[in-house]
Amino acid sequence: MTPGDARRLDVVLFGASGFTGRLVAEYLAEHAPTLRWALAGRSREKLERVKSELVAVHPALSALEVLVADAGDRAALAAVARRTRVVCTTVGPYGRHGRELASVCAGEGTDCCDLTGEVPFVRDSIDRNHARAEATGARIVHACGFDSIPSDLGVMLLADHFASRGRTLASALLVVGPMRGGPSGGTIASGLLLLEEAQASADMRRLLADPYALLPDRSRDRGPDRGEQTGVRFEPRLGEWTGPFVMGAFNARIVRRTNALTGFRYGKQFRYDEAMTFGRGPRGMLRAAAFAAGLGATLAAGMTGLGRSVLARLLPSPGEGPSKEQREAGFFRIRILGESDAAAGAPLSATARVAGTRDPGYGETAKMLGESALCLALDRDRLEPRRGVLTPAAAMGPRLVERLRAAGMTFRVEEGAPGGS
Repeated sequence: MTPGDARRLDVVLFGASGFTGRLVAEYLAEHAPTLRWALAGRSREKLERVKSELVAVHPALSALEVLVADAGDRAALAAVARRTRVVCTTVGPYGRHGRELASVCAGEGTDCCDLTGEVPFVRDSIDRNHARAEATGARIVHACGFDSIPSDLGVMLLADHFASRGRTLASALLVVGPMRGGPSGGTIASGLLLLEEAQASADMRRLLADPYALLPDRSRDRGPDRGEQTGVRFEPRLGEWTGPFVMGAFNARIVRRTNALTGFRYGKQFRYDEAMTFGRGPRGMLRAAAFAAGLGATLAAGMTGLGRSVLARLLPSPGEGPSKEQREAGFFRIRILGESDAAAGAPLSATARVAGTRDPGYGETAKMLGESALCLALDRDRLEPRRGVLTPAAAMGPRLVERLRAAGMTFRVEEGAPGGS
C-alpha cells in the first residue's frame, strides 16, 4: 500500500459467520468501536445473521458492511482486498481455503493475517507470495493465534532481554502448562488434511519433517536443530517431566523463520524446541508417557484413510467449539527457558512467561487475531518496515506485545532460572 492509497475500510473479517469468526467479530465490536470494518464470507444470509447479533449488543454497528466472496473466487476476493487495509481471515483449513486469498492480498498490496498452523500452506505462501508482497508493500502474516503468537513473541522478548545485556539468545525451550481448553475443530480438520497429504506424498513428508521448512531459502543458513520432542524427557531446570506438544513442530518453524527474517538476531546456531509439562515424580512421568503414546497412536491412525475417518467422527468438526462458560474457564501458562551465548563469560539464564486467561484455542485466539488485525490496520507507522510473507514477531513485534498486554495477556521476562508455574 502506498502512502497515498485511500482504502474505505480498515479491516475486513473474512469467515465471520464461522465459529471462530464470530468470536473475532465480537471482539472487534467490543474493543474497536471506531474501526471501519466489514464482515465477509460466502453466505450473505449467515453474515446478516451475525450482523444482527452484533447490532443487538452494539447498535452503532447498524451500518456495518457485508461483503460476499467465496474463498475460491479470485475476482471477488480481489474486490474485497482493494477496499481495505487488512483482511483478517478465519477460513481454514488454509491449505484448502486460504491460498487464493493470500495470493490476492499480496498482489493488491493489502495486509492479511490468519490462524494457520499448516507448514505446507505457509511454505507455499512464501514461495508464491513473498516477492510479490515485498513489491506491493503487503504484509502477509500467518499464524496469529495460539499458534504461534505466544511462541514467537515470547522468544523475541527473551532475545530483547539478552540484547539489553550485550548478549545473544542462544537457545530456548518453550514449556506449555498448566492449560485448560477444548480442542479446535478447525485445527483438527487442518491436521487431518496434513496427514492425508503426507500419506500421499513423500515430498510432503520430507517437508513436514524438516525443522527449517520455513526458512527463506531451505538450502542455506540451517542451524543445529534436528527435530521435535516425541517422547518423554525430564527437564532438570523445572524438576518436571515433559512430553511432546502437538503444535510444537509448527511453532518452532515460525520462530526459526522469524530468526531468519530479522537477520538471524538469535544467531545461526540458535536451538529451539517446545514441550508440554506433566508434573513431578513418577506420576508426572506416567502422565507424560501416556500422552506421548496416545499422540503417537493418533498420528499413526491419521496416516490411513480409515483412521482419519474414525478420528473425524470422534473429534470436533470445523465450526464446533466450547460454550462461552467453557471458554471463559479456560487458560494457558507458558514458560520459555532461555540461555544466552557465552561470548562474554558464562551464559546468562532468563525465563519468558506468556499467559492467557481464557480458552487458548478460542477466547485467547480471537483476542490475538483481533489485535493482530488492529495492529496492522491502525499502527502501521509504528511497525518495522518489513514487507512480504512474515511472522507475527517479524511483522509487528513489540507493538503487538503492547496491545496484547493491554488486552489482558501476560508477557514478561524474569532473570535467572525458572520458578514455579
